[in-house]
Amino acid sequence: MAYNVLIVDDSQTMRKVIRKTVSISGFEIGDCWEAGNGQEALAILDSCWVDLILADLNMPVMNGLEMLRELKKTELHSHIPVVLITTEGSEKRLEEAYALGIKGYIQKPFFPETIRDVLTKIMEEIRD
Repeated sequence: MAYNVLIVDDSQTMRKVIRKTVSISGFEIGDCWEAGNGQEALAILDSCWVDLILADLNMPVMNGLEMLRELKKTELHSHIPVVLITTEGSEKRLEEAYALGIKGYIQKPFFPETIRDVLTKIMEEIRD
């Protein structure tokens, strides 16, 4: 089953790397959108069906934690699983992200197998 994915990272290069890595990992992607920050991501969610969000924590305009807070406010978007892909290693920030509902965390740099395994597990849990 293919999933529609939204990649949110302020680095265009990193968005391309994540997209390519997810693609070669074997995780099936349907449509894929990219946003440079949380605010852009929310705008995309208003017009596109997204099954999974892959997001960085540290971004300008609206960071990952602020985006998570906004997602929780909207019933239509609050169910979308969010996986952080970030260099952030602060336990306090990760605890806050989990409290806001993230489903997983992948630390940069990453391997295709790691992404595939984490995303597949999350989507299987949601489907069951």
